[in-house]
Amino acid sequence: MPEGRITRVVPVTIEDRTFEELKLPRPIALSPLTIQELSPANQVLCAAAAGYSHVGLRLVPAFPTEARWGMVGDTPMVREVETNLRLTGMKVLDVEALRVKPDTRAVNWEPFFETAERLGATEVRVVGNDPDLSRFADNFAELCELAFPHGLALSIEPMPWNDLSTVKQTGEVLEHVNHVNAGLLVDPIHFFRAKNTFADIDALPPGALRYCQMCDMTVPPKNMDEVIFQARNYRLSPGAGTADLKGLLAHLKDIPISVQCINNRLVLSMSPLDRSRMYLEDTVALLNSIGEV
Repeated sequence: MPEGRITRVVPVTIEDRTFEELKLPRPIALSPLTIQELSPANQVLCAAAAGYSHVGLRLVPAFPTEARWGMVGDTPMVREVETNLRLTGMKVLDVEALRVKPDTRAVNWEPFFETAERLGATEVRVVGNDPDLSRFADNFAELCELAFPHGLALSIEPMPWNDLSTVKQTGEVLEHVNHVNAGLLVDPIHFFRAKNTFADIDALPPGALRYCQMCDMTVPPKNMDEVIFQARNYRLSPGAGTADLKGLLAHLKDIPISVQCINNRLVLSMSPLDRSRMYLEDTVALLNSIGEV
């Protein structure tokens, strides 16, 4: 099993680690994909040492090539994550990734939801991979019902190359599902690459925005292959690229932020902790620039 670079970076224990105490403008989480070379337990330590209020955790791999850490059920890694959460006072914002496909059966995700609740998560990131949107909506509604008793909300993340690709399209699904714990997750790189508009965000059902992701992006890609490559391998730190993040944040007020800045070049030159600190500093500077202090 792969090992992370950080093995024992334990900051001072904080009984109730809040974003106010950390002097953050709003709750800010470190996405697991930003430091995916670390184990989930070490991601908790890294997020705490870097000054985040929350951390995100990947419970199941999104791709066959990913490391498998055993993050569902009463496993050694889950217990280690629990220990590190307790030592650091870190809180879990979201878990991922629930990929809804044509053969998805909600009941099979019960252990996933149980583990998410055990770790204190409140949000689940959902990816829509079913061309039959009616079938997707039915499956998603059933998943929302199953997750609700665990205190979990499910947010669909529209991506340009997926069957659910735009904010408007996903909003229409949410209108049909009409569940209190059904939401939509805005990721800047997906939002701008799919040519969504701020008006699409404003038209979403009330309460649909539970949290958002944050990153910046480089020059526009030439084709969908480049769109996918940039999203998965070359995101920039907030404020370091070309995206209108200030304009976007004006429509994403008062919700937690998950910093997802996957950058394979920086992985070669900066430690996970140094990258995480830089991304947090840039995110806070961005929020300060729009009047959030």
